Amino acid sequence: QVTLVESGGGLVQAGDSLRLSCAASGLSFSSFHLGWFRRAPGKEREFVALISGNAGSTYYRESVRGRFTISRDNAKNTAYLQMSSLKPDDTAVYYCAVQGTWARALRNDYVFWGLGTQVTVSS
Repeated sequence: QVTLVESGGGLVQAGDSLRLSCAASGLSFSSFHLGWFRRAPGKEREFVALISGNAGSTYYRESVRGRFTISRDNAKNTAYLQMSSLKPDDTAVYYCAVQGTWARALRNDYVFWGLGTQVTVSS
């Protein structure tokens, strides 16, 4: 059974930093590409960042590029999202998800999802 568990969310002030973690189990972690997504209140879920299974490629949505960094430690079956210079617009539930096929990952077509962790940024 594949399980993804996000952690590290919380309430912070604008300009602060947070590091989210996504712990995976039940799969060959390095064989899966991993994406971070978020859903803000009243909005659709949106793509945040993507990292390939071997960590050789990363992609970001424009609004977080330069502020967020996605990484992974395949030995620990864990991925991270380092978020800096947080803004109130970053407030959302953040989810991690995995996909074994790169083309599908680029299309935001993911197989397994975590339950999310809340990030709230106050102004």
